[in-house]
Amino acid sequence: MSKLRVAVGQLTSSSNIFHNATIVNKLISKSKLNKVNILFLPEATDYLSRNAGHSLELANQIDEKFLPLIQSHLKSEFPKTEEEEEEFYVAIGIHQPSPTTNRVQNNLIWINSQGEILKKYQKLHLFDVNIKNGPILQESKSVEPGKLVLDPFPVSSQFPDWKVGLAICYDIRFPELNHALTRHGANIITYPSAFTTKTGEVHWELLGKTRAIDSQSYIVMPAQCGHHDTNADITDPATISKEQTVTRISYGESLIIDPWGKVLVRLSKYTDDLTPFKDADNDYYELGWADFDYDHLLNIRKNMPLMEQRRSDVFKHILD
Repeated sequence: MSKLRVAVGQLTSSSNIFHNATIVNKLISKSKLNKVNILFLPEATDYLSRNAGHSLELANQIDEKFLPLIQSHLKSEFPKTEEEEEEFYVAIGIHQPSPTTNRVQNNLIWINSQGEILKKYQKLHLFDVNIKNGPILQESKSVEPGKLVLDPFPVSSQFPDWKVGLAICYDIRFPELNHALTRHGANIITYPSAFTTKTGEVHWELLGKTRAIDSQSYIVMPAQCGHHDTNADITDPATISKEQTVTRISYGESLIIDPWGKVLVRLSKYTDDLTPFKDADNDYYELGWADFDYDHLLNIRKNMPLMEQRRSDVFKHILD
């Protein structure tokens, strides 16, 4: 089977992990309705926090209070029968406490339709920047960096030709990771993100197109969008102090880009009116999908054989 239906889900995660899980489940249900094979969700889908201590507090609840809600919903949407089970997978960005440090891991996990976690990638590059007239962010204060590139893996026995490479947000600025994933067989690479508005305006789409053209792969970029409520887990608003009022805004504009650099899917960004995408519960989320064509990918790689033309003899010291 050469064609694969791939979706990006977009939302505005808060610090309320239960509410975030509810929206994820709505996106799963909508994906099933539209016969999606893979749903890619943003970085930090589980929560956005106020500070490092708050992040660690929430991360300690994810394995017991966030993931089970999604896993049970998957099982209810895709009940296993004696016949071959329906092909559906979710890639979702979550936090988990580090077993060795007092920080959290920024992870991307791959879950099947039975709620089983099959793969996990830990973010390599951490966003430590001080942008003029923009944000000052030091992700390393609360997040432990990963140490390994996860080998690309086939989607399934039904889709053996499609191989997925996992990366997260700031990783998109480091082409050596993109190249390593491609060199080891990836033809779908994902960059789930919570991009800042300042950098998003100028670099988000440009980086996605560049990585697509570099790798001659489909690039999937699910994104957080809008103003995040980092106090949503506080039951009494009157108790919120000034120090707890943290402004977090994500750029949005989730994208799916083909191997030629063509944008196939584009969702809203933070400056758009998001009201039309709110449901009866006043929950905001968006879903966009595209059918991936394997023959199209092969033709691009055949007509412009970048893999064969790379001068690995010259650049071997940085390619291995």
